[in-house]
Amino acid sequence: MFWIMIIILFFLLLFFLIIITKITITLDLNHTGDNDRFKIKFRAWFGLLRYTIDIPLVKIDDDGPNLIIKQDKKAGSENKDKQVKEKEDKISPDDVLTSLSDIKEITQHIIGMHRIIRRFLRKIKIKKLEWHSQFGIGDAAHTGILTGAAWTIKGVVIGLITQYMRLKTEPIVTITPDFNRFCSRTKFQCIFQFRIGQAMFAGIQFIKYWKGGRPKLKSKPFSFFTN
Repeated sequence: MFWIMIIILFFLLLFFLIIITKITITLDLNHTGDNDRFKIKFRAWFGLLRYTIDIPLVKIDDDGPNLIIKQDKKAGSENKDKQVKEKEDKISPDDVLTSLSDIKEITQHIIGMHRIIRRFLRKIKIKKLEWHSQFGIGDAAHTGILTGAAWTIKGVVIGLITQYMRLKTEPIVTITPDFNRFCSRTKFQCIFQFRIGQAMFAGIQFIKYWKGGRPKLKSKPFSFFTN
C-alpha cells in the first residue's frame, strides 16, 4: 500500500509539473529570392528540452503542371432549342422560421468556438517579434505604391496579434524599398510562450464543444437544380 501511494504521488507530481511547464516556440522564416528557410523550435525547462522542425517551403516549377479550372457546360447551343426541366419548391412560413432558427444555431456555434480560441490566445505571451522586408520591382513609382500597401498589411497583422495575444515587447518592423532593381527579401521571427496546461485545457474544451456542440439543423435543403 505504501508503494502504491508513492507511485500515485509520483504521477501526480509529474502531471502537475507538465501542466505548469512553459513551452517556448520560435518561428523563424527567411526568404531571399528563391532561397527559403522556415524553422520551428520548441524549448522547455530552460533549454534542457529542445526540438527543431525544419520545414522546406514548397515551390512551383515554371515548367511544372498548370492549374486547371473545371467549368460546367450546359447541353445545347445558343442557336438550338433547349429542353428545360422545371421543378417547383414550395416554401411555407414554417420553413422560413426553421431556416432562421438554423442561422441562429450556426451563429452560436461559431461564437462558442471563437471564445475558446480567443481565451487560449490571450494566454500566449509574445516575447519577441521582428519582421524585416526588402523588395523592389525595378520601377520606382510601382515600388513606392507596393511599399505603402506592405506597411498597411503589416500594420493590420501586428494589430491582430496585439488584440488577441499578450505582446510583452515592442515589435520591430521595417520595410526597405529598392527603387533601382528587382529583389525580394523577408526575415520574420516570432518567439511566444505558453504553459502546456493551458493548451491542454483549451484542447479539452474544444473537443468537448465539438462533440456536444455540433449545430443541429432542422431545415432540409431545397433542390433548385436537377439533372
